[in-house]
Formats: sequence, structure tokens, C-alpha cells
Amino acid sequence: MEVVKMDIAHRLKEIEEHVGRLSPVQKILLGTDGSVTQLLESVTGHPVAVRTREQEVRKADPCVAERLNIAPGDAVNHRIVELCDATTGEVLIYAKSQTPVARLAPEFRDDLMKADIPIGRIIERHHIEARREILAARVTPAKDDVSGIFSVCKNEPLLMRQYQIIHAGEPLIFIEEQFPYNKFLDGRRVIVRTPSRLHLTLLDMNGSLGRVDGGIGIALDDPAILIEAQASPSLEVRGCDPVTAQRVRDCAGSVLAKIHAGSSVSITVREHFPAHTGLGGGSQLALATARACCELYGKSMTPGELARMVGRGGTSGIGTAAFEHGGFILDGGHRFGPGCEKTGFAPSSASKGVQPPPVLVHHDFPGDWRILLATPSLPEGASGTREAEIFKNCCPVPLDEVRTLCHEVLMRMLPGIAERDLDQFGTSVNAIQELGFKKVELSFQPREMTGLLDTMRAAGAAGAGMSSFGPTLYAISDTGMQDVERAAQSYMQEIGGGTTLVTAARNSGAAVRIA
Repeated sequence: MEVVKMDIAHRLKEIEEHVGRLSPVQKILLGTDGSVTQLLESVTGHPVAVRTREQEVRKADPCVAERLNIAPGDAVNHRIVELCDATTGEVLIYAKSQTPVARLAPEFRDDLMKADIPIGRIIERHHIEARREILAARVTPAKDDVSGIFSVCKNEPLLMRQYQIIHAGEPLIFIEEQFPYNKFLDGRRVIVRTPSRLHLTLLDMNGSLGRVDGGIGIALDDPAILIEAQASPSLEVRGCDPVTAQRVRDCAGSVLAKIHAGSSVSITVREHFPAHTGLGGGSQLALATARACCELYGKSMTPGELARMVGRGGTSGIGTAAFEHGGFILDGGHRFGPGCEKTGFAPSSASKGVQPPPVLVHHDFPGDWRILLATPSLPEGASGTREAEIFKNCCPVPLDEVRTLCHEVLMRMLPGIAERDLDQFGTSVNAIQELGFKKVELSFQPREMTGLLDTMRAAGAAGAGMSSFGPTLYAISDTGMQDVERAAQSYMQEIGGGTTLVTAARNSGAAVRIA
């Protein structure tokens, strides 16, 4: 295979355009043709140790064979290691290597396969004359396995490079190395990753018992909000579209003023999803921004205090509770009537200054239950003035429906969660679509929405419903989700298109880390 030499300086500039400024140490680690182990020891001031995670001899598949210029089926040593700070135990580099066994002298092979020794030191020990040829350098998101190794948030950017060690004109070893973008940088950074959420329904939009609202929801692992913040002379937001950037800028500016921060902040939005699609994007973005700003300037705030600061949680507490706890959540609403927290029926956007409601039930959502999100290409859910008018004109809802809904939730939905009974839980999800304020929300949707719900149920979903005001619909199952997803995709293709995502519940709140 002919190898084209990469212009590493040009590639580093491209990486900076994508992910942000690289430090000199990061540039050296990505571009060096020398020993990475020695560089790490120079940077940390500590010895570097190798921990072998995986080591086995495999038969080369066609891709590996072409890469190493060997025949398919030839023996290749496959090795995965962590280069660690031997003093602190911190993982510095995660590396994979592939080595044709036939090209190794017996002593070299023994060191490579039996000992936790850096490859550079093995080469040096055996006096092998070799050169490194860099093949690629890029940014890649941290997936679940690697994010755990580095103790970073899922989908945080990793810097990755691939290179070959060439000996006697042939590839001796192919190596891929990764390390977090937020390592080896100057300055303190706060990284926040929040869950999204399903809002199943509001419980009581009648208010005759002196309380109103009350909500049920589920925190989701994906989609998510991932932001990174650092102190800055001016307020900067990048990494997202202009509308999202303005929302973050407005929120950050307001929070900084309220906490009397003397400096400003630079925020990079690494991952986000649109607001007004039924997944709580606006609330999670605001809460993540507020938490990052407060953490950066040493201000300790509870999620409830953050929510009140950014004007969230005035009707439903599901977004705030998902940020704090994750899992399946039921909140108890607000006191209602003259002289109480709330005197009228209104969404959170029109309920500024109202404290997020108390969480009455918090339960882990079964990890083996899959959740399909189906978002047809239809107008975004009601928000702002239109949402406030719907609350005003359609409430109070009939008391009989509220009673039936609460009975349904208490005696079927909650036991379904506690006993991990998918059929019982799914039946309850289906039932609440025809009750209370959820019935009102669905009444404002085009008939294609109810048709999609019926399609997903017919394809095998135990339960299906609309999250908040939509347009995102959800289906819950433990098996056969591929059939449900295919049915949803086929249906949406006929009505103008849409997107699907199979995800799972997140049974913990927002992840926050300092780098």
C-alpha cells in the first residue's frame, strides 16, 4: 500500500479550526516522530508506566493486511495499552497497536507480548533502527469505553493520531494513540454534559385541591448538551449555530451578573440538540451554562437555585430533576390559588421566579428498556406566547380526567416501573395520551402524529406517546426496537421525512468535571 506523507503542520491547523486552540505540548504529541514515552515523562516530571488492557494474536483481516503489507490471515499481535503517570496513576495516552508476528525477532516478540514495556523502549533495547511515519491526526468523540478510561464526559473531544514504525522498508508496527483535548492545555476548564428528557405528562391542570402542574418524565442519555467553559476577557460562544450561541450568550451574561463575577467566560458548545422539539433542549442548555459559569467562579448553587436563576422549573420540574438526578421522575407541582406560588395556569416560560417543584418519586429506569425517539419533519412544538395561550384557554381541564390520570399513574405506571413490568408501564403510557393536559397537547397536533403513534404500537412498542408539545414522539420496548424504528422511518418518509434515534434512560444527572 502506497503511503502518502501527511503535512502535519497543515493538519494541526485544521484540527484547531474544528476543536479550538492546541497547546505546544498537544502539537508535539500529535506531530512527534520520536518517543512519546520520553515526551510524557518530560511534561509530567514523573515516570510513565504501561498497563496492558488487551493482548492477543489474531489473523489479519483484509484492511489490516493492506495496512501492514502482509497477506490476509497472517498472524498479527493486537495490543491495547494505557500509558499512565506512574506516580498518580492518571491515564495519559490510550493506544492500540498491530504488529506482524513474522517480522519480529524472538526476543522483541517476547518483550512486546509478555511485558508492560513502552514500544519505544523495546525498540531502543533491541537496537532496532526505525522511523515513525505519521498517517493521520484528527478529533474523535469519546465513546463510553474510552470516556471511562480517561474519566471524561461522553463525546468529549479526543485528539487522535495514527502512525507506522518502519523498519527495513516495511511496517513493523501500526499504532493509534488518543488523549483528551482537555489534557495538556493551559488554564482551568469546566465541562458539563447534561441529559435530555422525555416529558410524559402534566398531572393536574385543574387545581381544585390547591396544587397545580405536577409532572412525569424520564432522563435520556442521548441526545445531550456538552459544553466547555473557561475564563476569558470577553464573553464568547462558539461551536454552534447563531441562534443557540445567542441563547448561551444571554444566559451566561445574566448568570455572571447575578453571581457578581468580575470576569467573563468563553463557552464552546460541543454537543447540543434543538429547543422546542419536546426534549428539554432549552432548559438543559440554560442549566448547563449556569452550572459552568458558577463552577468556574467558585459559586456553589443547587440545581433548584440554578433553575430559578435562569427562569426554569416554574411549571414542570422534570428538566431540573433530570439535570440533578436522572432516571424516572415524578414531581409534586406548585401551590395554587390566591397568595400562592401560582395563581394561574401557565408554562415555565411564563412562570418566572417560581421555585422548581419537589420531587416525589425518583426511580432508576430499567436499563434494558430501549427508548426510540421519532421526530417527524413537522413544525416545532408550542412555545412562548402560543404555549401560554394554550394553557390559559384550555385550563382548567375536567376534574374527572385528572382523577383518572392520577389513578392511572399511581396504580399502573409507578408499579410498572417498580416491578420492571414493561407491559404494565407501556399500557399506562398509552392510556395517558387520552387524558388531562396530554390530551390537550395532542389535540393541537396534525393527524399524522397520532398516526405515527399507532404505527409504532402496531410494530411492537409496548407504549408510545408524545413528549411535551412535540414534535418528538417516543416508543418504549425491550426487544424488537429495530422493527419499531423501521416502521417509524417508513411512516415518516410518507409524510415528509423525519429522524429517529434509539437511546436509553440516564439514571444519573449532569456530569460536571474540572480540567
